[in-house]
Amino acid sequence: MAYQDKYETYLDQIAADIEWCRNSGRSHVFGYTSNYDVVFQWDIDVYNQILKEFLKEEPAARAGDTIDTMEDFARISSYCLMKGIGANFDITSLEVCEYLQSHFRSEPALGGTCAQGAAALAALGFPMAVQLTDKCREVCRMMDAPGMEVVKEGRLVPIMEGASGEAPVYHMILQFSKDDRILIHGKEYAIPLSNRLILFYDRIHKTVPIDPGFFDYWNGHAADISSYLVSGFDAVIDTAVMEERLGQIVSHFEIMRKKNPDFIAYLEGAYYMNPEVKEMLFKRLAPYVNIVGTNEEELVAQNEVQGLTTDITDLESVLRGIGALMFHCGIRGVVLHTKDYSLYYGEELTGIDIEKGLTMGNLMSGTRARTGKYGTVEECRESLKLSLSPIGLEFHERLGKLKLDRQAVLVPSRYLEHPKYTIGLGDTFVSGVHTCFR
Repeated sequence: MAYQDKYETYLDQIAADIEWCRNSGRSHVFGYTSNYDVVFQWDIDVYNQILKEFLKEEPAARAGDTIDTMEDFARISSYCLMKGIGANFDITSLEVCEYLQSHFRSEPALGGTCAQGAAALAALGFPMAVQLTDKCREVCRMMDAPGMEVVKEGRLVPIMEGASGEAPVYHMILQFSKDDRILIHGKEYAIPLSNRLILFYDRIHKTVPIDPGFFDYWNGHAADISSYLVSGFDAVIDTAVMEERLGQIVSHFEIMRKKNPDFIAYLEGAYYMNPEVKEMLFKRLAPYVNIVGTNEEELVAQNEVQGLTTDITDLESVLRGIGALMFHCGIRGVVLHTKDYSLYYGEELTGIDIEKGLTMGNLMSGTRARTGKYGTVEECRESLKLSLSPIGLEFHERLGKLKLDRQAVLVPSRYLEHPKYTIGLGDTFVSGVHTCFR
């Protein structure tokens, strides 16, 4: 069956969705992390000069690598750029931070899946409730919007009332551009895909402290939740820390599920510094969440751990890969987001138009890629002029010919070959999916 473009139809429904949220008193609740990003302005000449000076070995990067020196930065980053991989790594040296800041121009931005997703929904006009790990005034100002609330002293308050006087938690973001050419030991390589590296000089997100008052409030107001996003544990390395945090979250969800069994819980994956932590999280929370979100790179990496190769150019291989992840972790449904399409595969979501969520996710992330901002409704409407991805259309047609035993919905993206911005696209996509949950 040919794809029926419903982008404009779904965008036209957003005003009524916002009004329903305001009148019903039900909230989209996003957790758990926030931080202050330092976004480097990409400069291929500066980067190649860094490689010339500091790349002593062959490019290489592994999960758990840390950047202790500029030599480490050159080795790890050059490998990621050669592959077009987006990833997260710890910086342990202040000197490395200072060197990068002195050689690249930079600008401030909002960080954290919870914070960015909430800001993206707020830009459309949705009321939001969030849990923040970095409550500095700079972060809160970037999120400040009508209806953006945090829990403080047992009640929901406007976000600026919850701001602290503490220093920001810094993350450094290095975006890079498709087709730029990097020089490695005298040989030239074209970057195959625009993407970003996130470099953490940050200890707070090794433990992800969650305010007990946040848990207490929503345990008592579970009936007011329409959807709940769980995210932000990708920098946790210590499995004992993750076990402690999981104990809190599982207890929290057991209480909320008894009071409100119908709200949608959404666990968004990421590039985890410790893959064991990711597996713990997925398996322990699988009974409590409806959807796990992932991108292609994360799906491939997760399945490689189980000895399964996933070919992202082959739809059947992608579906097998998702199925394997679901079986291994006990997951009920998966949302896969890519540059060409988004896909839901899993148990049928009764009463939910997941096609709408996927469409709005594509549109909102595409608008951020196009403009560098969390888009308003009108800015999203401008993105309707973008063409649909040929690969996405091909995958949609192929999906219609398959006989599957699970619900499968695929929406081609509105394609942008050279995005202006690559930071927070997945986070913005996730927020768009939440527009279909009530």
